[in-house]
Amino acid sequence: HTPGIDAAGEVAESTDARFSRHDAVLVTGYDLGMNTSGGFAEYVRVPAAWVVPLPAGLSLKESMMLGTAGFTAALSRLRLEAAGVTPESGEVLVTGATGGLGSLVVALMAGGGYSVTAATGKTDAADYLKNLGAGTILDRQRILDEPDKPLLPGRFSAVIDTVGGDILSYAIRASNYAGVVVCCGNAASPSLNLTVYPFILRDVRLIGVASAECPMTERLAAWERLAGPWRLDHLNNLIEEITLTEVAPRIDPMLAGQHVGRRLIRISE
Repeated sequence: HTPGIDAAGEVAESTDARFSRHDAVLVTGYDLGMNTSGGFAEYVRVPAAWVVPLPAGLSLKESMMLGTAGFTAALSRLRLEAAGVTPESGEVLVTGATGGLGSLVVALMAGGGYSVTAATGKTDAADYLKNLGAGTILDRQRILDEPDKPLLPGRFSAVIDTVGGDILSYAIRASNYAGVVVCCGNAASPSLNLTVYPFILRDVRLIGVASAECPMTERLAAWERLAGPWRLDHLNNLIEEITLTEVAPRIDPMLAGQHVGRRLIRISE
């Protein structure tokens, strides 16, 4: 799945009785953006099993402001809370915090009362992250300069990692006893250089999030929370709305890790 290839709108035609013309729906994940094209189209035909009815409380535009990133952020918070992490548990690290996914994770966790430490390589983005609710900003270079030891002093009760690689390795090694680390991205690297010590000496738990093939029951639960108790009222602060012709100039800065927040593509006027 290619992150950010999402679709939302009204049903134009359905051969499945569960959906009728003009129903408001959204689609994220599955094969959309890979073998199934249509993320940048006005119309796309997809299997009915992929389709989520737009939950009450969200507009179609808001659902795409959230998109795959918001859905993945919600799944990550669900994983932490299912593992027993609460706001009282302690410091929560969010890596890749200025990215499209990381920004939403910061906002979602801070909105739930969690004490968020936002890790980023963009030293000029502190005000942006604090406006999202981050309490502490951690420079990515400080992480990368940490000694390459099997264990580091425990600091974090929970982690939501969006980048992988050495940053994820640090997060696991710097977790407290019984810390919970959720891995939901690999923007930096898919590799992980680590020993088993954090798991067998500190009881650290590493939990993966696979949003593309998430079962529909959990998918619906995540969207209901995003539309209700976890609703983010400052989505406009995270979004740059662009036209289809403005997509290409945004690609290279995004691949170079220079963008902040998310891009919402307006397909037509």
